[in-house]
Amino acid sequence: MTDFKGKVWRFGGGILACVLLSACGGPDVQKHSTKAPTIVSLNPCIDAILVEVAQPEQILALSHYSRDPKASSMDVALARKFGVTGGTAEEIIALEPDIVLASSFMAPATRGALERLELEIVSFGIASDAETSAAQIREIAQLAGNPEGGEALIKRIETALARSQQGATHSAILWQPGQIVPGRTALVSELMAASGFSNHTASNGMGQADYLSLEALLANPPQVLMIAGDADGQRHEVLEQLPETHIAPFDPSLLYCAGPTIIRALDRLEAIRKEVAA
Repeated sequence: MTDFKGKVWRFGGGILACVLLSACGGPDVQKHSTKAPTIVSLNPCIDAILVEVAQPEQILALSHYSRDPKASSMDVALARKFGVTGGTAEEIIALEPDIVLASSFMAPATRGALERLELEIVSFGIASDAETSAAQIREIAQLAGNPEGGEALIKRIETALARSQQGATHSAILWQPGQIVPGRTALVSELMAASGFSNHTASNGMGQADYLSLEALLANPPQVLMIAGDADGQRHEVLEQLPETHIAPFDPSLLYCAGPTIIRALDRLEAIRKEVAA
C-alpha cells in the first residue's frame, strides 16, 4: 500500500485522513493484533456465514441489514455484538480490514475507492442452490483461515437436507411478500422439493417472482399454502374458505439467503409437513 502520510483522501463528499501507522506506533507496529485476517462484511447473507466460520475478533463489522429484524438472515442479538457499517468507503477504510466481503452489486464508487487503497475485495453473487451455497461457504471459510469451520457448516446443511428428503406428496404455493412466487430453479423451491412439497405455481407455468393474484389462487388452490407476505390478498378472509388447503405462515427471513439459513428453512418446512400429516 502506498504512503499516505500527509495526504487526505476524499470519498463521496466525506474526508478521511490516512496517516502512516509508523507515525503513531513506530515501524514495528503491526496493522492488526491477530494473525488471522480481519474482515468487514457488507452483505447480510455473507454475515450469516461469516459468524459461523470466523473468530469473533476477526469480524470488524457486519452489514447494517443484519441488525434489522426485517432484513436480517441471522440472529439479530448476535449481529448486534459486532461492529456495523452502512457500507460507505469512509467507514470501511477507517476499520482497516484485511478483507472486505461484498455482494456483486457493490456500488462502483465504493469499490473504486477501496481498490485505490489496495484493499482486498471478494464479491459473492446470490446462491440459487445448495451446491453454490456450499462453494461460497468454503471460500469464505478459507478467506477467514478456518476451512474446517466451513466444512463443519456444510456437513450440518447436508445432514438437514438428508433428514428432510421426502417424496413430493403435497402441492404447495409459497406466497412471498408482494404476492410473488418462486421459480422452479429458486433455492427455496429446491428446499420445498426436498421436504416433500411440489411447487404448485411452477408446475402451472409461473416463473421466478411472477405475481399471483388472490383470484388466481382461489381458482386453482394448492394442498398447502405458505404465506410469507402481508399484502391485502394474503390476509383476505376468503382464504379461510379453502377447506382442502392447509395454510401456514412462513418467515420471510428464510427466503433470501443460503448458508445456515438453509437449515432454518428446512426446519420450518418439516414442521409444516408434520402439520399437514396431522
